[in-house]
Amino acid sequence: MSTLPPSPIPIFTTVADYREWRRKAFIDNKSVGFVPTMGALHDGHLCLVRRSLQENDLTVLSIFVNPAQFAPHEDLAIYPRTLERDLQVLMEQRVADRKPSAVFLPTVKEMYPGGIHQDVAHQKGSFVEVKGYSEQMEGKSRPTFFRGVATVVTKLFNAIEPTNAYFGQKDIQQAFLLRRMVTDLLLSHPSPDHLHIVPTARDATDNLALSSRNVHLSPEGRKVAPVLYASLRAAEDCWNKGGSKAECIDAATNIIQQQIERVKEQGTDVRLKLDYIEMNDAGSFEVLGDNVGRAEKSDGAVILSGAIFVDQTRLIDNILLGSAV
Repeated sequence: MSTLPPSPIPIFTTVADYREWRRKAFIDNKSVGFVPTMGALHDGHLCLVRRSLQENDLTVLSIFVNPAQFAPHEDLAIYPRTLERDLQVLMEQRVADRKPSAVFLPTVKEMYPGGIHQDVAHQKGSFVEVKGYSEQMEGKSRPTFFRGVATVVTKLFNAIEPTNAYFGQKDIQQAFLLRRMVTDLLLSHPSPDHLHIVPTARDATDNLALSSRNVHLSPEGRKVAPVLYASLRAAEDCWNKGGSKAECIDAATNIIQQQIERVKEQGTDVRLKLDYIEMNDAGSFEVLGDNVGRAEKSDGAVILSGAIFVDQTRLIDNILLGSAV
């Protein structure tokens, strides 16, 4: 932290220094919007920043690559870290006369004073779990992921004390889970109705969901990656036409399988693998039964989600059926 790049936006590396700044905002009765990130900013993040600038007097963005949400075999070491570029693109954001007000850039020691180990079995100290909402969907593939997310976001909310917080729909399970956590823990900054879920930002040409992990895609892999959203759209179309959950999942997986066959026929080096396509109740995250259709779920929203591997890069996406966030 002794070699921070120059920035006209104040950078706070400790909770104590940030809280001095936050106290003044309280005294001045100014609202604070908050966008938590792990850096490697793309337009998905910047859409959240612009939404915050539009709705708040002050906007804070955090950059922290959280070890607790990476399992020992996952890509913590290669997660992109582009601080200088992140600050540059952040400085370019404006809404009317508002611009980003502060960056919270803590060290691992600052966020985990007692230390942190990626292996849950070796972790010591205080952690947050949201029981019954962490095991489905992404939690099924990444069993310790949401424990790490809930823990670090609780810490960030305690440190930042935001009036409003902004999350992208691409990580829909995370956003709904955090709203549940804020409700259950009686947090006031933000309150549940001030935790906002913003529609997924997509590439204008092929609708690929923007993600920091997209930088790991090869040119050939980048051409294949949009198949995930195409498969979800096929499932959505099936659902809207009255298909059952099983029929909709089949429609989606067929799109993926057809792309896998095309890749093989073309003889490219891209390896495409389906992780999952699933449909869950948006309130409980419970998996829908195979015979459930749109008529049976007219009383609530459904999360249609999926994940694929393009070579070693894991991509996720989702569509909400029946309700907006």
